[in-house]
Amino acid sequence: MEQSSSCFESEIDFCPECGTVLPLPGVQDTVTCLCCSFSVDVHEFEGRVIHTSVTFNTIDSTSLRKVDEGKEVKGPLLDRNCPRCGHEGMVYHTRQMRSADEGQTVFYTCPRCKFQEKEDS
Repeated sequence: MEQSSSCFESEIDFCPECGTVLPLPGVQDTVTCLCCSFSVDVHEFEGRVIHTSVTFNTIDSTSLRKVDEGKEVKGPLLDRNCPRCGHEGMVYHTRQMRSADEGQTVFYTCPRCKFQEKEDS
């Protein structure tokens, strides 16, 4: 059942009957709500400028995983040699990076040079 007038008032981007976001105008004479089939005359959209943009995540200092030089690395110590400086003993922690039915990822950090490596198990 198509309708053309409503008892309610709303922004032109939204259906005045149910509040659903209306689809963009196309080549048809009306814009029809996908939820309740309410129709708006396409001429009501004339003169409106539609702007779209895509914002990608930016790399900032908080997203980079670094160990501060001044901070002491804490955690359990393993008998593992650091591949960068050769120090014997690396601190580790684990994270569940993949689905629950797969193994955890182990992150190793050298307490001397702060070198980090990971191992998927």
